[in-house]
Amino acid sequence: MTSAPRVVLAPDKFKGSLTAPQVAAALARGITEAWPEAEIQRVPVADGGDGTVDAFVAAGWDRIEIDTPGPTGAPGTAAYAVHGTTAVIELAAAVGLTKLPGGQPDPLGAHTYGLGVVIAHALDRGVTDIVLGLGGSASTDGGAGMLRALGARILDHSGNEIPLGGGALAHAAQLDRTGLHPAIATAQFTLACDVDNPLLGSTGAVAVYAPQKGAISADLPILEAALTNWARIVAPEFAEVPGAGAAGGTGFGALAVLGAQVRSGIDVVLELLDFPTLLDGAALVVTGEGALDSQSLHGKAPVGVGAVARKAGVPVIVAAGRILLTPQQIRAAGFAAGYALADLESDPDRSMAHAATLLEQIGARIADDQRRP
Repeated sequence: MTSAPRVVLAPDKFKGSLTAPQVAAALARGITEAWPEAEIQRVPVADGGDGTVDAFVAAGWDRIEIDTPGPTGAPGTAAYAVHGTTAVIELAAAVGLTKLPGGQPDPLGAHTYGLGVVIAHALDRGVTDIVLGLGGSASTDGGAGMLRALGARILDHSGNEIPLGGGALAHAAQLDRTGLHPAIATAQFTLACDVDNPLLGSTGAVAVYAPQKGAISADLPILEAALTNWARIVAPEFAEVPGAGAAGGTGFGALAVLGAQVRSGIDVVLELLDFPTLLDGAALVVTGEGALDSQSLHGKAPVGVGAVARKAGVPVIVAAGRILLTPQQIRAAGFAAGYALADLESDPDRSMAHAATLLEQIGARIADDQRRP
């Protein structure tokens, strides 16, 4: 390597422990201490779920915070990121599971209205390209709440607006789009999404994800029937599109009414961050996430970072809280090496509590290993 190598740090968050910017900062401290001549560039990333806005703010985008109701209507706030006429909006920041008051789920009544409020705010600012990060949703409402906040009306057979929430969609008879925000017609919507579930059926939003949002067995047929009815009155042909079932069916509402396109979350993030350009002249990339496992191989952030880095001819190392892949799998995924916090601290609770300190040690180890002839 050169006497002043450039190391690009592009980790995702360590969920429940550190944000992506915090992970990058801890690695940077460790590498710098052991390898003071190295030039460090921090580029925290995300795959469209929680932490996506943080990644763009860390890259210099403007952070816009607004008041918006949470998934049960309780007052709250949410932030999104803006650069020029592009906005990155994170569903989880507005109506995610972490926004449930007291953590109490409401599987039939929770909704995405607050997400629509954020989208409308961005459109009012003149944004023309909106990336919606789908993940961590608390509701199963097919995106109906989001559309309501954007001006649509959902009416029952008597012409009255139905209540918010997924369960109420069983009574929907008509979607009135006449009041939709006028800027939607010319805006471009991209869903940063890493699931390919359809809206309905055994692999759909209800069967796969509703139990994670507090739905008990008796709730599941209610929600499935409600989403089936919702699809029937909106645009049934979109129900089978891969990703329609994302975020409790929010993908369906965005596809069918907003004209959205589904793309891999990490691919969208890296493209907007102009990541390939940032690799020009880099000697090493370090990426990572809380747990590197078989799911990571299917579109998660470290693998996405690794693919771009390898295409640029830059070696990639992965750091994680736990690595559940074999050395052969790590190499097959394109990583030159893998470092786990669990190798330094076997107790998971202590590892999470002291993740920053452990990551500094990992950073120093990486630096030492890179400096060896």
